[in-house]
Amino acid sequence: MSDLVPDLPDRRVIFLLATAAFSSTSAFRILDPALPQLSAEFSVSTGEAAKVITWFVFAYGLSQFFYGPVGDRFGKFRTLAFATLACALGNLLAAGAPTFEWVLVGRALSGATAAAIVPLSMAWIGDHVPYEHRQVTLAQFMIGTILGTSAGLVIGGVMTDTLGWRWSFVLLAAVYTVVGVWLLRQLKDVPEMPPKQRGFQVIAPIAGVLALPWPRTVLLVVLIEGALVFGGLSFVPAYLQQTQGLTSTAAGLVTAFFGLGAMMYVFRARWLVARFGEIRLTFAGGWVLAVCYLLYLWGPHWSLAILASVLAGFGYYLLHAVLQTNATQMAVHARGTAVSLFASFLFMGQALGVGVGALVVDVASISWVFVGACLALPLLGMFFSRAIAAKRPAQ
Repeated sequence: MSDLVPDLPDRRVIFLLATAAFSSTSAFRILDPALPQLSAEFSVSTGEAAKVITWFVFAYGLSQFFYGPVGDRFGKFRTLAFATLACALGNLLAAGAPTFEWVLVGRALSGATAAAIVPLSMAWIGDHVPYEHRQVTLAQFMIGTILGTSAGLVIGGVMTDTLGWRWSFVLLAAVYTVVGVWLLRQLKDVPEMPPKQRGFQVIAPIAGVLALPWPRTVLLVVLIEGALVFGGLSFVPAYLQQTQGLTSTAAGLVTAFFGLGAMMYVFRARWLVARFGEIRLTFAGGWVLAVCYLLYLWGPHWSLAILASVLAGFGYYLLHAVLQTNATQMAVHARGTAVSLFASFLFMGQALGVGVGALVVDVASISWVFVGACLALPLLGMFFSRAIAAKRPAQ
């Protein structure tokens, strides 16, 4: 990793970005264990309560159309630093919300501000790390996103069972404030790529990326991946509470083992990439995810849900790590815009998946959400592996 930044220790840069990513991704899953409690407190159905997820994710995805061009023009690290500090406002609003509608407004605001952090961090890494080292570096950066996702589930479960779900947002606001100030203090030390064009444009860079065939393929796959993977995982804590009688804390902890599976990938990323390559990794990822949903569905005891969560994390990153590495290279002339579009499609997919899943839950049951993901994910993995294979002879 000596290729990173010569005047700044490599570990420090990646650690800064990973810490910012931790604060961002911890907000995603923090209310998953609280869906039954939100349903009871505000007298809404479980599917209706899931809007606290879809509003956050939708705002997160939609904001990418703005943050990508901003990062390319004014600096990726600078943009994500200010956005991190701004995230505290939305979480404070959600914490003090008097009605369910105001909870949704707070979630949307926090999603819109958190949107800059992970994609612009990935784009910064793409600017400063050669492609042959990038997947391993991104795996190290993903430690922050993985720990944030798992921590959000645990914090959400514990707070719901003790102080109440509102205190989850108080804690998040404090974390965002500390990390945001810390990032702003580093602005003079972290280098930025100079902008490739004068002025500020939004439509032209996005249109330029979408005009290329390979970015369109990557974006389509990550849209479907987000819908299938997180459209199911969002309902796992509620499913475990309904079918296994677990508390919010226990259900959140079991689902948080997703992070262990993801870390298994991270620590073996260099070996996995060298040994199997992108084509076989994406192929395997879809099948591993299918097995995890089978275990959630038909495991006779909640302990098997732990194994399912581990497999979910490992299988997801087998597929997703290849996708995000390709995203950093699919339009090098507008890398911030390209990676932000990638994040936008991922989280718009999540919003779509949770929204459709909520309808299925209210009409049928959570089980049918898992069945759909189980059937479709292997097909998605096979499709993308074939797309990579078809692209390489052309290169």
